[in-house]
Amino acid sequence: MESKAVQRLQFPAMVYSDKGGRTVPSGSLNVSCGFMEHKKLRVFVSVPSTKIQQRKLPLKIACSYNKVPASTLKSESFKTPLSEELILKSKSKEVEPYLSGRCIYLVGMMGSGKTTVGKILSQVLCYSFFDSDTLIEEEVDGTSVADIFKHYGETFFRDKETEVLRKLSMTHRHVISTGGGAVVRPINWKYMHKGVSIWLDVPVEALAQRITAVGTNSRPLLHSEVGDAYTKTFMRLSSLFEERSQAYANANAKVSLENIAAKLGQKDVSDLTPTAIAIEALEQILGFLKSEDGYC
Repeated sequence: MESKAVQRLQFPAMVYSDKGGRTVPSGSLNVSCGFMEHKKLRVFVSVPSTKIQQRKLPLKIACSYNKVPASTLKSESFKTPLSEELILKSKSKEVEPYLSGRCIYLVGMMGSGKTTVGKILSQVLCYSFFDSDTLIEEEVDGTSVADIFKHYGETFFRDKETEVLRKLSMTHRHVISTGGGAVVRPINWKYMHKGVSIWLDVPVEALAQRITAVGTNSRPLLHSEVGDAYTKTFMRLSSLFEERSQAYANANAKVSLENIAAKLGQKDVSDLTPTAIAIEALEQILGFLKSEDGYC
């Protein structure tokens, strides 16, 4: 069975010809495109049912990420400059032989962009993507993480998290975005180290700005501090980072946004694109795998 990562795009006001040779707008053209196994790109085109004859015209389609800064990593629509896209694809081909289908686990603080970067990595590597928090919610009949904490407590949630990671550790060719606190239990590292774990290290100030901008309602661990939204978020995140930083360091490799910004001559980590972060993740994965195989 083929595994695929599919993107659906819509192009409005495409033009067709009727039998009299007149051109008329058709409404919209729906396109699905995805990278299949064996690195094949397939494109599926569907048009609205009409009584007109379609003029056969060449169709050019580009599937790419849109360029947005890392401060808006929650956005699902983003473009990438051509140079970054080519580097990403080249780096993924370099990594694949060493990766050998092993799962990739992204760890890091809440709001660090694990889901967005994970989806980019999964597509370019032709892997499937999973968010461990989403899988936990499905295990509890669709109950949100915030409500699981509220009604069942954190211990219940952590038990579910460990079970999800245990099941994922027996699979291959997945990129997994883990919850911010998944690193606190040693047993979880036993499961994650069956694959390759990557720590997305984002400065707490940038995390606080990002989370404050989108709201903290879905973040059950950010509701205990007093003060304005940014100060509350910053104080709580600082405390959580202090508690977890040593645990995050158990990851096989670290992606530091400050280091990427310095390398690219950027003053603010929030100006980095998700793809630039994904490229660095592949660099760090490759470095780890080569050292593991004795190449470095």
